[in-house]
Amino acid sequence: MEAQDILKLETGTKEVQSLSPKKVKIVKVTVETVIDKNGKTVGDKAVCEVKHPDKEETVSISSVEYRKGKEIKTSGLWVSLDEDGNIRKGSALATFKDFFNAKTLKELEGKEEIPTTEDDKGYLCFKAY
Repeated sequence: MEAQDILKLETGTKEVQSLSPKKVKIVKVTVETVIDKNGKTVGDKAVCEVKHPDKEETVSISSVEYRKGKEIKTSGLWVSLDEDGNIRKGSALATFKDFFNAKTLKELEGKEEIPTTEDDKGYLCFKAY
């Protein structure tokens, strides 16, 4: 569509379809490098492709809601390594992985009945508590 054509568009009437929190199956886990709008590398993040029961295509989820002490926190699945090159103990990613009894990120693939919830912005995230 040409820029001039966009200037003539009206606001649509269809509501954005958001998925409600339901149990999902993790189909695939990848690690993606996140780059900010200035082109600077922010870090690496684990991204899970999941099968949601209300959607034909897979959906990407890259954050988790988890318990840290007495608080419930929400965090991205950022890859943070310790001095031995392992996923940092106590990180959101480690907590998520451990909660679902996976020694590695690869072991998350194929896991079913993984609960989800909505974060503060209305996006799906994993629920690990």
